Amino acid sequence: MKLSDIDRSTLLAVAFFCIFAAAHGQNKIITRPTQTTTTKPTTNNSGTRTTAPTKKPAQAAEQPTATTTTTDSTMTITIGKVSFKMVKVEGQGAPFYIGETEVTQALWTTVMGSNPSLFEGDNRPVEMVSWNDCQEFIAKLNSLTKRQFRLPKESEWEYAAKGGSRSHGYEYSGSNNIDEVAWYRDNAEIVGKDSPDYGTHVVKTKAPNELGLYDMSGNVWEWCQDLYDSSGSYRVDRGGCWYNFATSCRGANRYYNSPTGTYSYVGFRLAL
Repeated sequence: MKLSDIDRSTLLAVAFFCIFAAAHGQNKIITRPTQTTTTKPTTNNSGTRTTAPTKKPAQAAEQPTATTTTTDSTMTITIGKVSFKMVKVEGQGAPFYIGETEVTQALWTTVMGSNPSLFEGDNRPVEMVSWNDCQEFIAKLNSLTKRQFRLPKESEWEYAAKGGSRSHGYEYSGSNNIDEVAWYRDNAEIVGKDSPDYGTHVVKTKAPNELGLYDMSGNVWEWCQDLYDSSGSYRVDRGGCWYNFATSCRGANRYYNSPTGTYSYVGFRLAL
């Protein structure tokens, strides 16, 4: 069979194209790239690119556990690493318990997760807490302990401050000499802001009263459950504070504040 002129021309063209393609590297097979999913790379401190680890979902913080130890006259509650004592008071109607000390910043922080106080210190009384804030704290504390803590009634507070059934009739809670039992104006305010004694103090650093209760005169005013006046909204404060004159720290003295107000001289004590 003889090739026609057209066949010869076609063969020559094909041969020429193959030689040209081979010479210019264009005889590769082109395929569509495969799409893959990769983890976004990150760079560590040394400049080396690494693959970021997969994030795990955040876990809720564990609630501290609460335990209780009781005697005939006291109840000690431990929450996490913080313990506080309640003292049994008898002789005025039904027995009740009241806090050995004002609620400390350590206890507040354990329950609430933050500390609002101006004068910071784990064992100082918490302050800058409103009456309403105290109710929120107590609700959370009751959830943790499965008990029914509350603010003391004003009548309970005064009875306990005066020594209950063991009262000696002192003017201040535990003594007629205020310097023995209280942080007040003369030893905590006029010393000046540059003094380490200015402001609130660690609880239980003065003598207790007849029931073994501390700081019921001075340090911080203490919220009570009661309204100051049945026709108003103000709540009762008792006990006086670190900047008050001695007369304000007497066991019989009364004061009041707005339930929404926060002050660096007002804290509270628990009742049960």
